[in-house]
Amino acid sequence: MNKLIVSVLLFISTLFSAQKPVQIAFLSDAHFQDLYGSFSDHDFKGIMNPKTGKSTILRTMDSQLHSTRIFNENYFAFLKALDDIAAKGIKIVAMPGDFSDDGQAYNLRGLHGILEQYHQKYGINFYLTTGNHDPVGPFRNDGGKDDFLGQNGKPLGIYSKENIGKSADKIITKDIAESGYLEILNELKDFGFYPKKEDLFWSTPFDQDIFKNYTYKKGLETAEYSKRMYEVAKGFSVPDLSYVVEPVKDVWMIAIDGNTYIPKNINENPSNASNYKGASIGYNNVLTNKQHLIEWVRKLADEAKRNNKTLIAFTHYPMIDFNDGATSEIKNLLGEKKWQLERVPQEEVAKVFAEAGLQIHFAGHMHINDTGIRKFGENVLVNVQVPSLAAYLPAYKILTIESPDRMEVQTEVVNDVPRFNELFPLYEKEYKTLLYDTTKILWNKDILKTKSYHDFMLFHLKELVRLRMIPDDWPVDFIDKTKSLNGEDLLLLIQNKDQLKVKGIISDDFRKWSFDDLLLDLYKFQSADELAKRDIPKQRLEQYQILEKLYEKSQSRNLFVMQLKSFFKILSLLSHGDPADHFEIDLKKKEIIKL
Repeated sequence: MNKLIVSVLLFISTLFSAQKPVQIAFLSDAHFQDLYGSFSDHDFKGIMNPKTGKSTILRTMDSQLHSTRIFNENYFAFLKALDDIAAKGIKIVAMPGDFSDDGQAYNLRGLHGILEQYHQKYGINFYLTTGNHDPVGPFRNDGGKDDFLGQNGKPLGIYSKENIGKSADKIITKDIAESGYLEILNELKDFGFYPKKEDLFWSTPFDQDIFKNYTYKKGLETAEYSKRMYEVAKGFSVPDLSYVVEPVKDVWMIAIDGNTYIPKNINENPSNASNYKGASIGYNNVLTNKQHLIEWVRKLADEAKRNNKTLIAFTHYPMIDFNDGATSEIKNLLGEKKWQLERVPQEEVAKVFAEAGLQIHFAGHMHINDTGIRKFGENVLVNVQVPSLAAYLPAYKILTIESPDRMEVQTEVVNDVPRFNELFPLYEKEYKTLLYDTTKILWNKDILKTKSYHDFMLFHLKELVRLRMIPDDWPVDFIDKTKSLNGEDLLLLIQNKDQLKVKGIISDDFRKWSFDDLLLDLYKFQSADELAKRDIPKQRLEQYQILEKLYEKSQSRNLFVMQLKSFFKILSLLSHGDPADHFEIDLKKKEIIKL
């Protein structure tokens, strides 16, 4: 009798586990830098933190606030995200590139250690694909940074050889060189780049015998570095670490290596590491110089359909325009080379991959939260932009596969991070030193008063806009004209008090915020999409909508008013995109449904 009960319970348990939907966490642009790492050929362990008594290898706050990513606190956010994922019982984590910050050996070792720890402790399997920061180029190249923090609060240079970099105070270690594909493959092969014994299927674009009689041994042979090369230009062969894996029954994950490193000079030696253009432009170069990937995706999609496999792709680069239809308006206001517009994929990218049979794609690179959908006849492609842990708004995505045609995507924001302020005493020292440097614009020390990781990252965005985005992207005369304006001024530029009275609009209420607030809110929407609304007062959002409508109707030919009209159109489009927080993808209906 007892045996019968046990058998029934086992059967029910098996049935339940078989029906449990597959979940995959997507964790992009971690830009991992090992604060507590070490060099294999130098005894420098960093500078002593008086708060912890630990030596720390960190970059300056000044460098963080001029960069679209932070370099230091994301270390703690990465651990927090992995703890969250482990607590949720998710066993598959995909990392769509920029898992390191320029692929230096000491950072790769540190990342390996953490991923291995979470694999051993929680049974999490990690599947990585490369971004433009890992590797920076196809082959190992000397490098380094001028902006590590030194013991005296001044910048410290760490370089891989003596004659590079501009810092007088410096350390030389081979472990700061930018690793190439070979070094990354050797260090991180256990995390998707090579097959695991438990994988049901694993292959690369270069496997001719792709679907027949798969064995682990065959997968290992296919994974060898020498068998993963292609000709990017005549006479120039570079690696491609793309792969497809079946980690659980009937789910195929395609890790596409979207890096395309093109030679600058075709008369140079193909092994010259510095003769290749960076890959940050993404899929536009894949269409011209990496077409074997399109044919490979087509083969996989056809085979997946025949065998009822659910196909999920992830790459570093977006396949769909991520500006919610605002790209042409941004060009019109700022010019073609501003606002990272060179990274926007051509419409042809989505069309080519949708027609190849791809339907679901997760991407990183832009450090933004966004969803895009394109339909071409019977074909549909959904592109989900995974935010970065190293930028506002820090978050990761969870995909739940309910069925091959229906999936749920949830955005998990990383608000509270233990130890996020661990390095603040070191920044205090940096700030005191900077007070004596009259050549630099000082960063705002109030960032060291933030009480949560969320507030810290919001402050980072605010400083980034002030120190970099405004000087780099916006016309000087436009910023000069707007800097003293408040919301009421913007109203009165296109409506007089009598017109506003007729519409029931009280202009005094608009005085509470300045154009600087509005500009920062625009960047919040660009970064966080609908989740930005949590960080903007409700009344101000309602006032923005009033201004959007009024400027849209304006017929003024005044250049400044026309610029503002463009500005409000961009704001409107960025704040009303496809669902990007919690939504369902219905492939039968070819639509995204907000949940």
